[in-house]
Amino acid sequence: MLVSIVGEVLRCGQLRHTARRFLVMGGSMSKCRFKAFGLIAGLMVGTSTVWAASAPPLSQVKVIKVQSSACGLEDIADGQAQTQCNHSGASIKVYVLEVGYGQNQPQAALDGFEVNGTRAPVCAFDTGNLTECTPGSKTVGSLYTFDLAGKQEGTFTFSNTSINAPRNTMSTQLYIK
Repeated sequence: MLVSIVGEVLRCGQLRHTARRFLVMGGSMSKCRFKAFGLIAGLMVGTSTVWAASAPPLSQVKVIKVQSSACGLEDIADGQAQTQCNHSGASIKVYVLEVGYGQNQPQAALDGFEVNGTRAPVCAFDTGNLTECTPGSKTVGSLYTFDLAGKQEGTFTFSNTSINAPRNTMSTQLYIK
């Protein structure tokens, strides 16, 4: 049906440009305008549906690294409950990867006390490997960096809720020793 409407609109447009008598053709002009309006409205409805479905919900949150002056940068494996190194010292940073689109204000704390952090977009290569974002690349999530601001050890928790359906909440935690 859409193809026939497009064809009719194009045919009407050709007639308008090739024959001066088109305006005199008893109502044909209004039919063409009506069909063109219907086509444009139909295309706009389809486009807004695509835009609404473009942001994926949260699918994963996890602590990926802990950094301190005592241990350097420690990688955190999936399912790891605590750090392997004793990250004592005044400057401990925790890196959390969030895949999907979460709200702008996630909850992050160490032993229940809120910690401050920053967020940077994360993009993906065609292979699926994550990378820094460059202009024109597609954002697939965020990398949060939390500064524990002199706190020495404890249970770090992070949670966030997806900005779109199904509005799921995901969380992760890690004991930092």
